[in-house]
Amino acid sequence: MKKRIAILGSTGSIGCQALQVMEEQKEQFELEVITANENAELLIRQATDHLPNAVVIANESKYTFVRDSLSQLPIKVFAGEESLSQVVEMESIDMVLTALVGFSGLFPTVSAMQAGKQIALANKETLVVAGDYITRLAEEMNTLILPVDSEHSAIFQCLLGEDPGSLEKIYLTASGGPFRKRPMESLEHVTREEALKHPNWNMGDKITIDSASLMNKGLEAIEARWLFNLRPEQIEVIVHPQSIIHSIVQFVDGSMKAQMGLPDMKMPILYALSFPERKRTASPRFSFADYPTLSFEAADTKKFRNLALSFEAMKKGGNWPCALNAANEVAVEAFLAGRIGFMTMPDIIEKTMKRCDFIPDPDLEDYKKTDQESRMFAKSMIK
Repeated sequence: MKKRIAILGSTGSIGCQALQVMEEQKEQFELEVITANENAELLIRQATDHLPNAVVIANESKYTFVRDSLSQLPIKVFAGEESLSQVVEMESIDMVLTALVGFSGLFPTVSAMQAGKQIALANKETLVVAGDYITRLAEEMNTLILPVDSEHSAIFQCLLGEDPGSLEKIYLTASGGPFRKRPMESLEHVTREEALKHPNWNMGDKITIDSASLMNKGLEAIEARWLFNLRPEQIEVIVHPQSIIHSIVQFVDGSMKAQMGLPDMKMPILYALSFPERKRTASPRFSFADYPTLSFEAADTKKFRNLALSFEAMKKGGNWPCALNAANEVAVEAFLAGRIGFMTMPDIIEKTMKRCDFIPDPDLEDYKKTDQESRMFAKSMIK
């Protein structure tokens, strides 16, 4: 039987690539649901091309446009953020790929888990914001969370068949982004266009800016802490400019495993969707002749303060990672809009974290309140 998939965030970078993967593996997958926040035009094209059972447009003002555009097709159309959490409960869904960006992915993922669905997680903020809650829910519901991020997919693959007690530490690899070699003082004046030129990966705007500031690697460190039940000191970020080794696991005997491959998100997407099987693809193959040198260097946490702030939030725990994430989302949006400079982002994030009322054991309502209050405070610092 085909595995029936819902893609939350189908119009984003991961969502679009997931649809390509499913199209290339038609005999393996069936598309049940796709969703978008604002991009109604692309959602309509995707629905017309792939004919899912249902679509959701989170922006309710675009419901009529989507409904009327798809009126000649046998596709149910829903609208509103609550519909995102409701649609994942459909009995016809086996797996939910959460590819939403930011805090918006948390509650639909919770609903999918409570409905007993398998989770392919591309929304790292779900675990950044509420890692303790999500891991307890996963244990309660016996849910396997399959990571889609290339780094976490790499660690997951390296740990298969290993005794969890034999794990000593992990290394998350980072490309270093477009400003790896730029002097710190020059980052005050970088432009939106410069920050969006990632050297290796093709991603959405928000994730690309996070990569340029190394916040993306900080968020991934927090995500890894929960996915693999790690202590903060068991996680190290290293810069690997070629993006061939996606991450490394070190064991108690000193041996190491690395997962390698070309920087292509279709591979971890397919792996998560088809697990526990591996499916043959026609993707380009890595050649050592093309990469005679693989290099590594320490991450500069003075130049890229967001990485240091992420580890600080991870060590503090509680609702601090939630505040960190909320402030970062606000700061990135303001930078993309040209309202603040690149180096202002960590200032806003740090001040928001310090302003946050610390809650050591938050529940879902605490996370929601922390997110709202942190966003308001972060916005108050932007002219």
